[in-house]
Amino acid sequence: MKTIIATITLTFALFAQAAEDDGWVSLFNGKDLSGWIKMNDVQCEVNNGLLKIVKGMGWLCYDKEFKDFILELEWRALDEQYDSGIFIRCGKEGKPWPIDGWQINLRYSAIGGLVRGYKNMVPAETSKQPLNKWVKMRIEVKGKKVSLTINDEPNWEFNELDRDSGYIGIQIENKVFEFRNIRIKELK
Repeated sequence: MKTIIATITLTFALFAQAAEDDGWVSLFNGKDLSGWIKMNDVQCEVNNGLLKIVKGMGWLCYDKEFKDFILELEWRALDEQYDSGIFIRCGKEGKPWPIDGWQINLRYSAIGGLVRGYKNMVPAETSKQPLNKWVKMRIEVKGKKVSLTINDEPNWEFNELDRDSGYIGIQIENKVFEFRNIRIKELK
């Protein structure tokens, strides 16, 4: 009997170790804003494991620079004509948002449909999402290439990134959003 219990314990320990070794790191713990910096006018709260953007004109910046990575998250809009975005490889300077870097737009008319690089805008295939519906996003960044998957469907990719590294952020533009399951896997 002791051998069976030891085997089961070892098996669970190996599964737990494998989960830690897969490279994924949570950027949001569901309890508070640990690791995040409020930039400019940002009002947000954490309730029931969700990051809720309430209002303001600014952004939340994760306080670590990333180079190549896969970022996964889920979001839903709670206001009509919603507008937000996910910043990648951006700097911290600028008001209300970073003056350099890239943004994947979360806008009622074009979810992920524009990538704003502040030097140009890249039109892409668009999809619209209804209010109060969770949207799953996967953003993969490697070298100059970035690709976006929405709800497990490839949306677009292009090869124009001009910054080697930078911060990740969430844009706040006076619309109510909720985010959950924000995680990252750094690529080598």
